[in-house]
Amino acid sequence: MKKYLIVGLGNIGAQYTETRHNIGFKVVDILAQEHGMSFETAKLGALCTLKIKGRSVLVLKPSTFMNLSGKAVKYWLDKENIPLENLLIITDDLNLPFGTLRLKTKGSDGGHNGLKDIQNTLQTTHYNRFRFGVGADFLKGKQVDYVLGQWNSEEKETLDERLQKSAKLVVSFVFAGVKNTMNQYNGS
Repeated sequence: MKKYLIVGLGNIGAQYTETRHNIGFKVVDILAQEHGMSFETAKLGALCTLKIKGRSVLVLKPSTFMNLSGKAVKYWLDKENIPLENLLIITDDLNLPFGTLRLKTKGSDGGHNGLKDIQNTLQTTHYNRFRFGVGADFLKGKQVDYVLGQWNSEEKETLDERLQKSAKLVVSFVFAGVKNTMNQYNGS
């Protein structure tokens, strides 16, 4: 049975739940909900396992806080013997307009501390990452306040639709593969 590890990045705690930085948690919450599953506390995070058409999909929300996500990712990859090409990291991206979806197979951390820690822990930049655009509508020096800020009313209007589409992108990654999924969803 093919195994996949889908990791939604975010920070634990009620104060972070509705922040832009927690979009990874939001996407995997929708994914689990759509498959009738819920998360349970596990080592280094909250985990649920989806069995979809003969594939085992481990869905993880690390409890290590964003900037230390690599430890949880490496632990579950190793424990479940999941190949790197079956890993997908879901994160926010300031460099993309709000709601823009972009899947990549490699790349830099783009200044994102969660991706930086994963890259340092895995010792590679060659892993799949799904970036959800949160825009960059902040004044110089206010980046942290922006990503840890809550969605504005305009963003909230389309957030549910974007989350639904994001969950579909993840399922496509598992079944159609990364290249087909990139062709179908990138920029949408």
